[in-house]
Amino acid sequence: MHAPLKALESSPNSRDGARNAPIGGLRAFVTLLVVAHHTVLIYNPYAPPPKAFDAQPILWTAFPVVDPQKFAPFGLLTLVNDLFFMSLMFFISGVFVAGGLRAKGAGGFLKARALRLGVPFLLSAALLAPLAYFPAWLQSGGAASLPAFAQAWVHLPFWPSGPAWFLWVLLAFGAVVAGFHALFPGVAEELGALAKGADRKPARFFWGLAAVSALAYLPLVMTTPFGHWTLVGPFAVQTARIGHYFVYFLAGIAVGAAGVGQGLTDPEGKLARRWRLWCLAPIPPIVATMVILVIAFSPNPPSRAVLDLAGGLSFALACATLCFAALAVALRFVRRTGPVGGSLQANAYGLYLTHYVFTSWLAWLLLPQAWGGLVKGIVVFAGAVALGWLATMALRRMPLLGRIL
Repeated sequence: MHAPLKALESSPNSRDGARNAPIGGLRAFVTLLVVAHHTVLIYNPYAPPPKAFDAQPILWTAFPVVDPQKFAPFGLLTLVNDLFFMSLMFFISGVFVAGGLRAKGAGGFLKARALRLGVPFLLSAALLAPLAYFPAWLQSGGAASLPAFAQAWVHLPFWPSGPAWFLWVLLAFGAVVAGFHALFPGVAEELGALAKGADRKPARFFWGLAAVSALAYLPLVMTTPFGHWTLVGPFAVQTARIGHYFVYFLAGIAVGAAGVGQGLTDPEGKLARRWRLWCLAPIPPIVATMVILVIAFSPNPPSRAVLDLAGGLSFALACATLCFAALAVALRFVRRTGPVGGSLQANAYGLYLTHYVFTSWLAWLLLPQAWGGLVKGIVVFAGAVALGWLATMALRRMPLLGRIL
């Protein structure tokens, strides 16, 4: 997600550019998925109604604006997105870590990550998150007063940071890997050995990823409350998924260490050639997840242990199949980057950082309109992408922000 742009910028006519293009395209695609996810939550049929700003549990951190006009299929889109898109972001973020460690060493790598991830996290938590959540304050009945909002904000039991939570977790993962690299310089290459030959046998890497991620996920999901987040100041993370996300980050490092455009990411490999089968693979675990959810909310559900075990396994399989399907399609069809695609890739990081402000405020402004959830969702998504894209292009003209973004 946040790989240096230079790692993806090769001439579209070169062999390297053609082999890097799928990863850049996938990075842009998952960024758009993030914007779409935060848009459809507004019109999700299961979105909770607004309540007092400080009423527990504080749900407006996930639903800054809730529109009474819904669109039922957005519920399914939210479910499918939640199964894989953050895991895919961690995977993509890991792809270029090995190259960064080789080029800069552990210290230089950490310094670059602190600038690229730490500074935007602080700015996002301090400025962008309060701006994005101001509509939640208004919809809860708060006065249109910045001092009143600020007073309510600082008295919350934590500091909501919005989508920026991903940045600090990614920085922490990078610090752990850099520490291991300093102690054991060949650790990235050892991970890369796990991905070699994946161009011929992608299923072997797939099953390994699914199994290890399930082992990391099941103990936590079976011992923590459903949907629980760990919140300490501005630092937030999905409690049960922290180990799962780290596994996907390590998997990305393994794939990148084996060589971008080689192994699993070879555009001529078996994963790309069998993209149709990989696109069908997520259907069974997605259906299984939906069935388990229905059973969980039925009048006589089985024990929590049974539900957590079945749900955890279906989540691990759905996540892995969806990630492999997305990667297979990117490898098969993204062969070169045109002007629009290149611009989207260059501005994807900034779009991720800024979009939440635009989705929240556009949704708030559209509340009085009787257009229906589908039309409103399309308008908010398109508007947030366009405004976030343009804002990033402007911010990148500033010297320091240009280096970061």
